[in-house]
Amino acid sequence: MRVLVRRCWGSRPVGGGPSGRPIPQWRALAGLGGSPGGEDGRAVRVREKPPWRVLFFGTDHFARETLRALHAARENKEEELIEKLEVVTVPSPSPKGLPVKQYAVQSQLPVYEWPDVGSGEYDVGVVASFGRLLSEALIFKFPYGVLNVHPSCLPRWRGPAPVIHTVLHGDTVTGVTIMQIRPNRFDVGPILKQETVPVPPKSTAKELEAVLSRLGADMLISVLKNLPESLSNGRQQPAEGVTHAPKISAGTSCIKWEEQTSEQIIRLHRAIGTIIPLQTLWMDNTIKLLDLVEVNSSVLTDPKLRGQPVFPGSVIYHKKSQILLVCCKDGWIGVRSVMLKKTLTAPDFYNGYLHPWYQNDSQAQPSQCRFQTLRLPTKKKQGKKCNSALSS
Repeated sequence: MRVLVRRCWGSRPVGGGPSGRPIPQWRALAGLGGSPGGEDGRAVRVREKPPWRVLFFGTDHFARETLRALHAARENKEEELIEKLEVVTVPSPSPKGLPVKQYAVQSQLPVYEWPDVGSGEYDVGVVASFGRLLSEALIFKFPYGVLNVHPSCLPRWRGPAPVIHTVLHGDTVTGVTIMQIRPNRFDVGPILKQETVPVPPKSTAKELEAVLSRLGADMLISVLKNLPESLSNGRQQPAEGVTHAPKISAGTSCIKWEEQTSEQIIRLHRAIGTIIPLQTLWMDNTIKLLDLVEVNSSVLTDPKLRGQPVFPGSVIYHKKSQILLVCCKDGWIGVRSVMLKKTLTAPDFYNGYLHPWYQNDSQAQPSQCRFQTLRLPTKKKQGKKCNSALSS
């Protein structure tokens, strides 16, 4: 069954439109108004049940999993959940394009590059890791509004990098929230569905993102199966427990040996190491630490380590375990490989740089041969930033 209504573009106070007509339920939940009638006065058909016409907004691997689920639902002719599916992504410097565009092209889905959103008619919009604010006028083009698949338990970790901050801060529980977008603001709309999952021990942000992407895709399909009911049962986010997940700059990858604990450095590596390797300074050269590990207690009790004067940043090669031991604020971390002029294993670094240095200066103190905090310039923006899933 379909009913004939007019598309809503403008805004009115919540509680009623012209002539006292009620604002649609989803707009009331989102704190929005809306007046019937488009700029051209056209009437559009709004569906009360599936199949839906969907416009999807996304960019990265997290978003691609949501798009994959929508496409699978569109191909499933028995269930008839999705009738029409089109895609909006952002321009990419890569010739291949972003993961969402790659998938859309392979699946022969229509693709638009932001700010182009096409001119078709849709029932609902879906956003996953898009990183762009949607205007009120755009949101009001969708009779059922725009849904967002966000990889955190909102209101915790609002912002573009929730998965990174989940790992960085050592959260033991996370989840996915299906919420409704409000104009010109990130991650503050009503919650339609929310599920929690434990954070696997020692998981990286990339690994956790993969888990949450699958969960979020399944949750979105569940919401779309009962869309009007899901919207009517939406709940406002609590005012307590709000935290923010801003983008991570290249400066965050610079280890502060005197200030950061071994646990903090390992968490930082798991959070951003696959995007921006952790960096430090060695003999006036920038060196990237590619593979960091926790140090086994048996290594720390090695008699060869005892009695040596050490300082934050001190580097000692542990031959038996073939790792570099680096002293930090409260203990040690292990490094298996680094990048100086090229990628080097810990034994390579020891044989090519560390051991010859000690041989050439046998009177050198360990305090001289150590990693030091790399200070990046602050006047100019540094490199690319880590968005994640990681964004919303």
